Amino acid sequence: MAIASEDDFHHSSNSTYRTASSSLRADQEALLEKLLDHPPPSLQRPEDRFNGAYIIFFSLGIGGLLPWNFFVTAKEYWIFKLRNCSSPAPGEKPEDSDILNYLESYLSIASTVPSVLCLMANFLLVNRVSTHVRVLASLTVMLTIFVVMTVLVKVDTSSWTHGFFAVTITCMAVLSGTATIFNSSVFGMTGSFPMRNSQALISGGGMGGTISALAALVDLALSRDVTDSALAFFLTADVFLGLCVGLYLLLPRLEYARYYMRSVWPAHVFSGEEQLAQDSLNAPLVAPGSNISTTPPLRPILKKTAGLGFCIIYLLFITSIIFPAISTNIESLDKSSGSPWTTKFFIPLTAFLLFNFADLCGRQITAWVQVPGPRSKVLPGLVLLRTGLVPLFVFCNYQPRVHLQTVVFLSDIYPILFSSLLGFSNGYLSTLALIYGPKIVSRELAEATGVVMSFYMSLGLVFGSACSALLVHLI
Repeated sequence: MAIASEDDFHHSSNSTYRTASSSLRADQEALLEKLLDHPPPSLQRPEDRFNGAYIIFFSLGIGGLLPWNFFVTAKEYWIFKLRNCSSPAPGEKPEDSDILNYLESYLSIASTVPSVLCLMANFLLVNRVSTHVRVLASLTVMLTIFVVMTVLVKVDTSSWTHGFFAVTITCMAVLSGTATIFNSSVFGMTGSFPMRNSQALISGGGMGGTISALAALVDLALSRDVTDSALAFFLTADVFLGLCVGLYLLLPRLEYARYYMRSVWPAHVFSGEEQLAQDSLNAPLVAPGSNISTTPPLRPILKKTAGLGFCIIYLLFITSIIFPAISTNIESLDKSSGSPWTTKFFIPLTAFLLFNFADLCGRQITAWVQVPGPRSKVLPGLVLLRTGLVPLFVFCNYQPRVHLQTVVFLSDIYPILFSSLLGFSNGYLSTLALIYGPKIVSRELAEATGVVMSFYMSLGLVFGSACSALLVHLI
């Protein structure tokens, strides 16, 4: 089912939950729908002048993922610092080999566990702590973490390698947790806006991955000092996080943003549209003396978003099985030629830059095309079809191979095509499912639904990462 217009969905708004009879709620919603369909002059929807809100949400999407991507991209820097800032002699086992051999596993655990915990905490905080506080607090913590890591770049840590490792893992855990709170809070907030703003936020995340992959490629080609590269990465993250703080503070100054950030639930049933229009902008979200539940009701959200939740979980399950564990170990069939393309640049270009760019393209296309619709059976069908991507990557030139020696796709063009298809399908289908979620629930559940959709993403990533390790051992 094609989506004719984003206005076909409810324009959700964050609110505090209250107990009310079903008939009262139905009357209020009927009045509100009538008001939104034919708003009086005082409630005319303003335009997003110069696409200001769209650009801000796009930038916040970049800021939510770019620092984390830079943290992971600086792999050579972490190896350098954890080797006591020197390379081992030939034939000598490097000191702290356990840390070096399992560094990615440690970083993965330090990233995944806090993310899941913070998502659950953020769901409970939806009505206890305002979005404004959660967003600014998480940005401040992320900026502080990167300032600390930037200072440590030029500090000699050779005398306290294990201490530096502990600081790194702690920073990664805090960064991952606060980034999760930031991303899920902003995504929940976009539930109050038309879908194009949710799409902007998600596309911004894709741009963050593309920028980090491109930066890593430029660094690989030009840089001679790993500490200079890490310093450039971290300083860029510092500047962009500071920019995100300024942009977020600018958002409420836009008339377009103020309109959608206002409360739309009336405190009581009014006798006329003008009274509703007047009070809905100024009245509290709940009537005095009404019972308030500070925790959003989870069951109706899960019931409404079950189908989309399956799509998100399975999409990211398949993607994280393949990327990065499988795709980053597919080597060029002409590697023995010794050319820079087949040795130095093949994996960074095909596995990282191409995947992230295709993912960004898929996300951005949803700004103009939203097919299939949220209740279409075609959407889960396309999601299930992506299962076929797993054997396609496995039978490329994955190395090393121990148990499965067969290589079916004997050309470098195949991993290029498969990476493009993996990234594009991931970006397009996941963005559709994510932007639909807050629009198929009632208005007061929009923000909490945004947090739940983020939780679906984390589940898919956790399950996929666990299964990718198993698949690598089978190969």
